[in-house]
Amino acid sequence: MSEAEDEATKNDRWTVPEPLTTREAHMEDGASILLRRHGNPDGIRIVLSHANGFAADTYYPFWSLLMNRFDIVVFDFRNHGWNDVGPLDSHSIPTFVRDITQVAREIESYFGPKPVIGVFHSMSAQVAMIEASTRESSFEGLVLFDPFVCPQGCDPIQKERLMKTMQSMVNAARRRRASFESREFLADRLRKAPAFDRLRPGVVELIAQTTTRLADDNASYILRCLPEYEARIAEQGYRFASSVNVDALSCPVKVIGSDPVMPHSYMPTVAMNEILALDYDFLPDTTHFLQLEEPEACVLAMLSLKRRDGVATFAV
Repeated sequence: MSEAEDEATKNDRWTVPEPLTTREAHMEDGASILLRRHGNPDGIRIVLSHANGFAADTYYPFWSLLMNRFDIVVFDFRNHGWNDVGPLDSHSIPTFVRDITQVAREIESYFGPKPVIGVFHSMSAQVAMIEASTRESSFEGLVLFDPFVCPQGCDPIQKERLMKTMQSMVNAARRRRASFESREFLADRLRKAPAFDRLRPGVVELIAQTTTRLADDNASYILRCLPEYEARIAEQGYRFASSVNVDALSCPVKVIGSDPVMPHSYMPTVAMNEILALDYDFLPDTTHFLQLEEPEACVLAMLSLKRRDGVATFAV
């Protein structure tokens, strides 16, 4: 049994530890994003975030494996996770790009200057890639798991498939219920979803825990990222996914995709092996939620990030 599976089995569910430190980062428009520091403050610093509708704590099965060696800062994008719900009008991918720049500045201000590697998935990976291709990246390097991008050079058939999938996701988000009588009820619903068939034991419960909060009535739970907010980002997703210019990336980027030949039940991966500007690899027998399916393999793949001179950024 793996280390990740063993913890879930012993505890019946994953328990995200209390942060070493929590700080409030202030965005340009006054919104606040809570930064949480975990792991080894003397280690290499990595910053992690999440997919649309999820939360950074959802990825604990992955980043728990890094805590002994790395100085970890996790954050949720606005209107997700630990953050308060703000106006829908400012909930957009361009806003997220500005936010990730400001988050990186405030991490340095609060925790001290240090080279930082960004480790992101799906939506957050798209945001980090847009930042790195349109301005000086806030990160020394990026490790991007199944980023929601389809840059120039991707297979047109894959791009068409991704566009259709995104419209389906917009429709699904708009239909999604926002409240549940209990987290156990939500977990039971998630277990029946094909998208989560391959998750490690206990992860479904972790998703239910980290993506909901107690409602004002103290008797039910509501989604931390409300359906209309999730739908708004999904609606913008394809337009920005196809706008990324990989030739303009301002830092080394390692892309780790899910298996491109696996039947997808959530989002299809876009194979990028023919895009020479990217260091691309994929993990066999994984889907879009690869960090929650094969966290150990994801860590090993992450550690292969190299600087522009070919030297390993991470010491394996």
